Amino acid sequence: MTLLPNYLENGICLNVLANSVQNAKDCYEAAQGHVVLGVLTKNYPSDEAAIEDMKLYKAEINNAVSVGLGAGDPKQSGMVTRVSKVIQPQHVNQVFTGVGSTREALGQHETIINGLVSPTGKVGVVNIATGPLSSQTTPTEVPIETAIALLKDMGGSSIKFFPMKGLAHEEEFKAVAKACAENDFDLEPTGGITLDNFEEIVKIAVDAGVKRIIPHVYSSIIDKETGNTRPEDVAKLYEIIKKF
Repeated sequence: MTLLPNYLENGICLNVLANSVQNAKDCYEAAQGHVVLGVLTKNYPSDEAAIEDMKLYKAEINNAVSVGLGAGDPKQSGMVTRVSKVIQPQHVNQVFTGVGSTREALGQHETIINGLVSPTGKVGVVNIATGPLSSQTTPTEVPIETAIALLKDMGGSSIKFFPMKGLAHEEEFKAVAKACAENDFDLEPTGGITLDNFEEIVKIAVDAGVKRIIPHVYSSIIDKETGNTRPEDVAKLYEIIKKF
């Protein structure tokens, strides 16, 4: 099974949540395989339960698993590392301070590991204090270029810019996209992305010249009654990313 996400030729791959193995299969097919399916460690009582379940996902969707925290919860950082070591997924979501330990645990450099940085309200500056302890202290604001260099030092693959709040941080996001392009780093916008603003957000990253982009679209395409991500919405997103 491949360890790299199945990017389109334009370097874009979707990231959506899966509520069950069947839901994951349906969404995987809707995107014709150009997607990683988020499975959140926060939803499991133990490492063993998460590992057992994620193995089922791996088998059905060609390892297109994205091991998740759960709303960027820093308390899940350690569990993400431990589970990822066993699962060897295509994609891992991590807080900034958890990237190095996860790369070491994986023992390979193919799996994409993002590092979560947050907006600060200042263009070109991000908060990297997103770990279990650091998130409880004063924000650590650094230039986006420094954040990228630190992530590279730790074996990270991409910037996870969260929470986007849709286009509320548009100018900040443009600066992040520019820095990712200039420093040959991947970008993952996350938070408040909907069918309505998705194309505009992805276009900002594409226009900046980012080589690989994994936009996360979560709650806006989840059926509130079933908890499932709607495959028909995934198909709509897939049609959009094919345009670029």
